[in-house]
Amino acid sequence: RLLTSRRALREEPVAPFSYYFPCQRWLAVEEDDGQIVRELVPVDEAFVKKDSENDGQSPATLGLEQKAKSTTYTVKVKTGDKKNAGTDANVFITLYGSKDDTGIVSLKASKINKNKFERGKVDEFTVESVDIGDLKKIKIGHDNKGNSTGWFLEWVEIDAPSLGQCLKFPCGRWLDKSEDDGATERIIFPAELQTIEYIPFVPYEITVYTSDIFGAGTDADVFIVLYGSDGICTRQKSLCLNKREQRMYFERNSVNQFIVELEDVGDIIEKIRIGHKGGGLNSGWHLDRVTIRRLLPNGK
Repeated sequence: RLLTSRRALREEPVAPFSYYFPCQRWLAVEEDDGQIVRELVPVDEAFVKKDSENDGQSPATLGLEQKAKSTTYTVKVKTGDKKNAGTDANVFITLYGSKDDTGIVSLKASKINKNKFERGKVDEFTVESVDIGDLKKIKIGHDNKGNSTGWFLEWVEIDAPSLGQCLKFPCGRWLDKSEDDGATERIIFPAELQTIEYIPFVPYEITVYTSDIFGAGTDADVFIVLYGSDGICTRQKSLCLNKREQRMYFERNSVNQFIVELEDVGDIIEKIRIGHKGGGLNSGWHLDRVTIRRLLPNGK
């Protein structure tokens, strides 16, 4: 009888279980944050069902749910001011935390310079990842491909607003097969004395409605500032990551939604300041309204 019971347990079919990993974001150097690889976390099946039933949950919103669950890192990389310090090779980085690591991330789209990793220049990149815990070390290197591959890396700075930490990783060495020890990648640890701690940022879901009148849309750089009680306010934050997004969003009669990490102004938002920086052929904008939702750690 015991054998029969065991056999029945072994042969009992396992109920199928599905995991839902929405993305709805670009994997392209010229789009979004410039990343061509993304980590996706599962969302509740209810979100997918809402989408399929046209119950107000759009695919774009699912992508925003993903983004709200991610940790965003701003990575600044300083190339040394030495002869032949710059590189044309493909540079990559891996962030290691107390819980996990990001995997290999290609640093392809600098927010500051069209030509990356030039002598004496600082380049800035965005890296998104699931929660890896406290940042412990990084590995950075290149594939040694191109005409000028040798690279002198001065330092790396990583800012994680949702964690309230900005860490400096000093290097000051060559990543070059013909210089130093010949290594093209290095593991670097943060300098404790250069670590900056601050109050963690929180994600806000910002929905912008452009009016349905002639010429309402804009291609300008739209920014926002949130004001809480007791004079607390956020920094001025652009809603678009690049000029391509500026051309895509804020069209006539459009609804655009963003997840933006900003300083926590508290439970009450007393007012907002929203505008654009002008310039371009179509900068005038007719704004209908803005809705804002402060996202808590559980995504509510």
